[in-house]
Amino acid sequence: MGAEIRNICLLGHGSEGKTSLAESMLFLTGGADRLGKVADGNTVCDFDPEETRRKISVSATPVPVEYNGARLNVIDTPGYFDFAGEVLQSLRVADAGVIVAGAKSGVSVGVEKAWKNLGRKPRMIYISKIDEENADFAATFASLRERFGSSVCPVAVPAAEGDKVDSVVDIVSGKAYKAAGGKVSEIPVPDGAKGQIDEYRAILCEEVAGTDDALMDKFFSDEPLTPEELKKGIRAGMASGAICPVFCGSGMSGIGTELLMRGAVDYAPAPGEAGAETAADGKPFKTDPNGPCTLLVFKTLSDQYGKFSFFKVMSGKLTADMTLVNARTGNPEKLGHLFSVKGKKNSEIRELPFGGIGAVSKLADTRTGDTLCAQNAVTALCGIDFPEPCYSLAFSPKQKGGEEKIASGLHRMNEEDLTFVLKNDAETHQMVVSGQGDIQLDVLCSRLKNKFGVEVETQEPRVAYREKIRKKVSGIEGKHKKQSGGSGQFGVVYMTFEPNDGSEELVFEESVVGGSVPRNFYPAVEKGLRSCVSRGVLAGYPMVFLKATLTDGKYHPVDSNEVAFKTAASLAYKAGLPQANPVILEPVGSLKVNVPDQYTGDIMGDLNKRRGRVMGMSPDGEGGQIIEAEVPQAEMHSYAIDLRSMTQGRGSFSLKFERYEETPPNIQQKIIEDAKQLAQEED
Repeated sequence: MGAEIRNICLLGHGSEGKTSLAESMLFLTGGADRLGKVADGNTVCDFDPEETRRKISVSATPVPVEYNGARLNVIDTPGYFDFAGEVLQSLRVADAGVIVAGAKSGVSVGVEKAWKNLGRKPRMIYISKIDEENADFAATFASLRERFGSSVCPVAVPAAEGDKVDSVVDIVSGKAYKAAGGKVSEIPVPDGAKGQIDEYRAILCEEVAGTDDALMDKFFSDEPLTPEELKKGIRAGMASGAICPVFCGSGMSGIGTELLMRGAVDYAPAPGEAGAETAADGKPFKTDPNGPCTLLVFKTLSDQYGKFSFFKVMSGKLTADMTLVNARTGNPEKLGHLFSVKGKKNSEIRELPFGGIGAVSKLADTRTGDTLCAQNAVTALCGIDFPEPCYSLAFSPKQKGGEEKIASGLHRMNEEDLTFVLKNDAETHQMVVSGQGDIQLDVLCSRLKNKFGVEVETQEPRVAYREKIRKKVSGIEGKHKKQSGGSGQFGVVYMTFEPNDGSEELVFEESVVGGSVPRNFYPAVEKGLRSCVSRGVLAGYPMVFLKATLTDGKYHPVDSNEVAFKTAASLAYKAGLPQANPVILEPVGSLKVNVPDQYTGDIMGDLNKRRGRVMGMSPDGEGGQIIEAEVPQAEMHSYAIDLRSMTQGRGSFSLKFERYEETPPNIQQKIIEDAKQLAQEED
C-alpha cells in the first residue's frame, strides 16, 4: 500500500506560490471544485482566519491529492521564518521536499533555508510563476545550479509562443503540455523552443548517466538515453542525492502542475524508501508495512470542537477504534474516529495504510512529537526539534482581570505551537511570551482576541536588573521609637553593611557585646533586612551580594519587641546603603551569531553599538562565520528582527545568560529615571 503513497512537503520563501501550487494540484485532480486564490482568501490550504486576513500561510496544512491511482499527501508550509516550527514538523513526516523558487526572485533566502532544512532528504525544485512579466526561467535555473551544484537538473522547462509562456515541455518524454480551464492537453513542441530544450536535455542526460555505469558508457558513446532510462536514473539519483530534478509552472494557470505531480509519483520515494528511521534511544527502527502499528504525531490543531492530532503511519496499518500506547506516558490511547483532512473539511475513514497521513480527535494525553505504538511493540521514535525562542514581548490585558484568559488561551495555543513559551516573571511582574518573531506574536494576539475574547497590549519586557554596594559603611543607626498610650515600641540597631562577593543571598551576622541587644531579637533584625533586600535603594531592584552585621543597639525591657527591631533594621538599611556607593547590575548574555561571511562586518559593527564585546570568530564549516560576543541583555530585545534585516534572513543566533555586570553611569541614570516613571504610573 505504501508504494501508492507519496508524502511531499512544499517549501520556500513567502509569496513564491506554494499555496497556489497546492490549490492547482487539487483543482486539476478534482479535489476542489474551483481554483482557490490567496488574494481572494478562498484557498483550501489557508483556511485559518488569520491566514485569510493576512494573505499568508501561518500553519502547515496537509492536503490529500489523488493522481493516477496514487495518493499525494501534499503539506503546504509557511514561508515566513516566524513559523519555522511548522516547517520542521512537516519535514519530520515528509519523504521528499519540493522547493518552490520564484522565476523572478530566483535563489531567495527561503530557498537556501529549505535546501538546508531538507538535509539528506530527496528534493525537487519547482520554479513558479513562469508566465508572469519579467519571469526568467533560464536565469533562475542558472543561479540554482550555481548555488547548489550540478545535481540541479532540468526535467520540465517552459516553452513560449512568441513572448508569452503558455506551455511546459517534459524533457524526459519530449512532449509539451498546456493547461486551460482545469484541463491539461498535449500540444506540439514550439519550434522556437527546440534548440534550448536540446541544451537542457544534454544537461539532464549527463547527470543521469553518472548514476549508473551502463548509462555512462552509453552516454559517452553518443547513444541517446531512452525515456525509461532517464526515469530510472532520475529516481535513483534523487534517492541518493545526486540529482535534484527541476520542474516549472504556474499555480494560477495550471501549466506544469501535472508534470510535477507525475514527477512526484515517478521520482520521489515511497514511504519506507527515503532512509532508515531511528528510535529515540538511537537504535534503528524497522518501517514494516506488515509490522506492528506505529504512529508519529507531527501536528496538533485545537478548535472549538476539541483537539485534532495529525499523524503519519510509520509502520503497520491503522484501523479505527484501535488502542495504542503512548510511548512517552505509557498510557493507552483509543483512536476512535479517523479522518482524512483537506483544509477545514474532514472525511471519516476506516483505515490508513503504512505511510499514510491522517488525523484523530480527542486523544487524552498526546501531544506533538509523541509516538503511539502497538502494546506489544512500544518504541519511542525521534520527535521534532523546534528552534529556541528568540523574540519576547510582555502581554497584558487591555481591561483588568483578563490575565487568566490570556494564560488559558496561550496554553491552548501552545498545544498547537510548541515554538513559543509563556513565563510569568516574578521579578518584573510581567507575563512574557517568547517566540520566533514579531509576526508570530502578533498572530497570537489576534487569536487571543478572536478565539478567546481578550484584547492584549504588548510592550518590551522589563529587564531584571540587580543592585549592590561597592564599599563598606559602619555604625549605621536604625532607631524606631513609638509611644502612644499603653505599651510603646522601642528598638535601636547599629549596623555595618559591606559587599559580599561570595553569595547573592543576604549574609547576616552579629557581633554584639554586652547584651545591648538581647539574642532573642536577632531573628527580628535579620527578618527586617530580608524584607528590604527585595528592593534596592537606587531603582527598587533586588539588592544582592550584601553582608549585614549587627554590631550594637539599645532596647527597653518593656517597650522593645520584634516589630520594633524589625522596623529599626529596615530604617538602618534605608539610611546606610545610599552611603555605600550602590550600583545597578545588568544581566549580560553570551551570544553566538551564525552569519554568511559577507555580513560579518555589519554584525560586528552592530554589536559594538549594543555595547557588546566581541570575543572571537570561527568558521562554521558551511561557508559562514560564528561570531561570539558578550552583550547586555537590555540591548538585545529587537535583535531577532534586526539580525534578520541585516542578513536578509540568513543569520541566526543564540543567547544565554552569563552573569551580572555593573552598568555604565549614563545607562544607570536612565534605568533610575525609568524606574521612577514606572512607579508613578503604577501609583
